[in-house]
Amino acid sequence: MPAQVQTVSDSVSFPSEVDVVVIGAGFVGTCTAYELARKGVSVALLEKGIVGGEQSSRNWGWVRQQNRDLYELPLAMYSLRRWEELGTETGRDLGFRRSGILYCTKEEADVARWEKWGQNARLRGFHSQILSASEANERASGGTSSWVGGVWSPSDGRAEPGLAVPAIAEAAKEKGVSLHQNCAVRGLDIANGRVTGVWTERGLVKASTVVCAGGAWASRFSHRYGIEVPVANISGTAIKTTPAPQIIQAGCLSASNFVLRRRIDGSYTVAVPGRGTLDITPRGMRYAFKFYQMYRSKIGKKLKYRLNSSFWNGPDAFSSWENDEVSPFEKNRVLDPAPDGELVKLALKNLEREYPVLRGIGVERAWGGLIDTSPDLVPVISRVEQLPGYVIAAGFSGHGFAIGPGAGRLVSEIVMNETPITDISPYRLSRFSDGSAIRRPEMM
Repeated sequence: MPAQVQTVSDSVSFPSEVDVVVIGAGFVGTCTAYELARKGVSVALLEKGIVGGEQSSRNWGWVRQQNRDLYELPLAMYSLRRWEELGTETGRDLGFRRSGILYCTKEEADVARWEKWGQNARLRGFHSQILSASEANERASGGTSSWVGGVWSPSDGRAEPGLAVPAIAEAAKEKGVSLHQNCAVRGLDIANGRVTGVWTERGLVKASTVVCAGGAWASRFSHRYGIEVPVANISGTAIKTTPAPQIIQAGCLSASNFVLRRRIDGSYTVAVPGRGTLDITPRGMRYAFKFYQMYRSKIGKKLKYRLNSSFWNGPDAFSSWENDEVSPFEKNRVLDPAPDGELVKLALKNLEREYPVLRGIGVERAWGGLIDTSPDLVPVISRVEQLPGYVIAAGFSGHGFAIGPGAGRLVSEIVMNETPITDISPYRLSRFSDGSAIRRPEMM
């Protein structure tokens, strides 16, 4: 595990009927449950493992708007505002600090890309500052590199995954959400072509709406009902260092070969950007064509590929089960993939090379996590047209922690048929079947 995630206790009584069931107590699921409860909706939040046990506690802890897909930027901007509100609203420290994010580069092409992105972002109300070589080197002072430029986004921030997810879960319980961990949802209850509840390992819970926020497991769960959710679950690696001196004023830094976040305990979360492993699996092969553009891009060229036991028993495997049988979700309570040892060493080596003052810094722990990635790197936040009452919030592509508050709000509005905070068309599930999926320039 990446950290000691704060323990959240279950609700006392198990419900037989609610208005909405939310599957998955990661950050998106907990934020969704919280927002629905604020609207007076009765909610059951059901988690096969523990609150925040998978990718929600394994991410970098960045809370950014900078360099988001422009379709996703409005949701990211709203989420930053909601992050601030939630701390006050819940009376809990989420570890959120609006301390800015700094990108530095040795490639002129990066600066040109950031400048073009910034021009489009300003039209949407977001402002960041392109840095000259001297400005970038001044902001990243103390390093050994000579940067050609950078971008500085002072309104961006960071947060502590191990604090934020449990805090929102506790706040959701206070609003009336019925939370139950180690309680896998095995399948949907369907009558007359629409969702009427869920079957869990503890029995049936009736509900008129079910939100699937199952992260890496959402595609496998949905496939039982003929619903195709194309995701590639990419295994990432990150480390937590021992406490060390503060090297820059920004809370987060993205350099050419490492990224870091200053944690509130004085240590750093560090990773090698863009590097990860993709397991060869039945579901992965099924959706390979939809990911062709990504695999051929610079993103795909940084990935490792492997065949291991996940082919038969992971979130991308194929199997069938009945609602009264033990499901794959009970056999895999918490996905805890081993970190990539090479990336652990490389992250530390790159950090120490750039900042000699950090030489001798230690690795307190290292971890892996599965990132549910969509073909266009934009999440699915969508009703499912073929199955009324079923809503999917998945495929966040490593962005779910940062935009979780906005996603939770947006899902609640979809469930309640309210005017959404932003245009929902870029998040439609149907974009992967009607040919309208977004093509990102860096994939071409």
